[in-house]
Amino acid sequence: MKRHTYKIYTAFLFILLFGCANTEKTSGDTIKEITDDRIKVSKAQFTQNNMVLGTIEEKDFPVTVSVNGMIDVPPENRAVVNSTMGGYIKTTPFLEGDSVKKGQVLVSIENPEFVTIQQEYMEVKEQLNYLKSEFDRQNIMLEEQITSQKSFLKAESGYKTAKARYNGLRKQLTMLNISPTNVENGIITSVINLYAPISGSITEVNVTKGTYVSPATSIMEIIDNAHIHIELSVFEKDIMKIKKGQKISFQIPEASNDTFEAEVHLVGTSIGANRTIKVHGHPLDSEHSFLTGMFVNAQIITDEKKAIVLPETAVVEVDGDYFVLVLDETDETNYYFNTKKIKVGHTANGFMELKDNIFQKTSDQLLLNGAFGLIGTE
Repeated sequence: MKRHTYKIYTAFLFILLFGCANTEKTSGDTIKEITDDRIKVSKAQFTQNNMVLGTIEEKDFPVTVSVNGMIDVPPENRAVVNSTMGGYIKTTPFLEGDSVKKGQVLVSIENPEFVTIQQEYMEVKEQLNYLKSEFDRQNIMLEEQITSQKSFLKAESGYKTAKARYNGLRKQLTMLNISPTNVENGIITSVINLYAPISGSITEVNVTKGTYVSPATSIMEIIDNAHIHIELSVFEKDIMKIKKGQKISFQIPEASNDTFEAEVHLVGTSIGANRTIKVHGHPLDSEHSFLTGMFVNAQIITDEKKAIVLPETAVVEVDGDYFVLVLDETDETNYYFNTKKIKVGHTANGFMELKDNIFQKTSDQLLLNGAFGLIGTE
C-alpha cells in the first residue's frame, strides 16, 4: 500500500514539473513576441499605400538664418484720413474691406464754422479791391510828393495785411475741399467732403454718422496692397551674414502650409532697442493675396554646404522628437522596420538636414514615404 502511494506521488510530481516546463516555454515564446518592437508591414500594404524605400543622400544644402517678421507695405501705400477742421460726420458710406479709388468721396463733415470762413473770405476779398486802389493812389501821390510817407505806409500795410488774410483764407478753403470760385459766385456750404488720398482697401473705420471729429481724429485708414513686402527682424549676431539680393524662403503659418520665395531688398543700418536690425524683402510671386499684418516665419539663405539629408516625408515628429523607420529584415510576405531617433537641422526644398548620422552605412534602407501613419499609430 505504501509503495503504491509512493508511485502515485512520483507520477503527480512528474506531471507537475512537465507542466511547469511547458508553461515556461510558452511564456518565453510570448515574451519574445512582445519584446520584438519592430514594425511589420506586409508587402501588399506596402504597395497599396505607395510606400517607398530609399537611402540618405549628400546634397548641397543651404545655410540659413531663421528670422520672424510680418507682411507690410511702404509708408506711401498706407494713408490715414482725417479732417483739417473739426465737425460732425454727416455721411460715411464705406465699411472695412471696401475698395476705393484715389479721389473718391469717403465721408462728409458738417460744421457752421465752414460758413464763417467762407463769409470772412468774401469780406476780405471785397476789402482787398478797395485797399489795392488806395495803395496804388497813395503810391502815385508819394512819387509826386503830394502825400506823406506815413499815409503811404499806412495804405501799404492795410493792403498787404488784407492780401495775406485773403490768401490764408483761400488756402483754408482749398484744404477743406471748398472751391474758392464757388464761394466767390455766392455758393456757400456748411458741408465738406473728404476724398481718398490713395487707391486701396479700407482697413479701419473709426466713426459713425453723427460722430464729432477733431483734426487729431483718425477717421479711417486705407492700405494699398499693390506693393506688399516682408519686414524681418534679424538679430545682431546674424546681421553680418545678410546681403542685398539673397534669397528668402518664408511661410505664413497661421494661413497656409505653402512656402513662398522672396529676395532681400534693403538691410537696415541701425540696431533697435531689442538688438535687432530690420531687413526689407520683396516677394517674388505677386499672385498670392498677402494681407498686411500677417506673421511670417522666414529663412534667409546666406550660403551653401554639403550635408546629409532626408526627404521630409521620411521623418516623423512626436512630442518634439524626430524618428525614421530603418529596414531591418525582409521575408516573402513582410517588411520589418526599426524605429530610429534622429536629430535634424534646417529644412529646405523638401529635405531635412541630418545633424547626427546614426546609420552604420549609407546604404541602409529607410522608409521614405508612409512612415507617419506607422509611427503615429504605434
